[in-house]
Amino acid sequence: LLRIVGSLPGLKRLRFVTSHPRYMSMSVVEEILNTPSVCESIHIPFQSGSNKILASMGRGHTREKYLHIVDRIRSRLPDASISADVIVGFPGETEDDFQDTLKLMEEVKFDTINTAAYSPRPNTPAATWEDQVPDDVKQERLQRINVLVKQHAKERRERMLGRTVEVLVEERNVRVPTQVMGRTRHNYIVYFDGDID
Repeated sequence: LLRIVGSLPGLKRLRFVTSHPRYMSMSVVEEILNTPSVCESIHIPFQSGSNKILASMGRGHTREKYLHIVDRIRSRLPDASISADVIVGFPGETEDDFQDTLKLMEEVKFDTINTAAYSPRPNTPAATWEDQVPDDVKQERLQRINVLVKQHAKERRERMLGRTVEVLVEERNVRVPTQVMGRTRHNYIVYFDGDID
């Protein structure tokens, strides 16, 4: 599908948004590599770095499988940006489980991560489990994880210093009207002087 859509005449950019780890095959990576319009930006949610929590969530992958997927991506697309989603404070998450998440983040060094504290959803099994993590613990863990997210995002973006890259302009910078906002093929948001009109 990526190859077919990516081959449409006039299409300059195609962003492959999200893949569940169980469906992230090497054929997907090869299509990203071999289809020029597909951006070098891959989003693969991991949700937790703890195998115990991943099993409780019913995610269908382990931390080891996730790290193997990232290794395969980076072996073929070494400059690709990798983003993810993570949830802290899922019922039953201990400090050791949380540390496993931080360790996974250190191993991967994501370009960005969407973070959230677990909140019970009506009619879901986890909402009724007795081992709910207290809100203050969830918030403290969320703060700690967000510090690491920012640190890694900065490190990953520093590799772009000195490069000239293509930016697809999306809109005027609402804070600085003489600037425009756009995205690189790595899905980095950039601002620069320009006019969109």
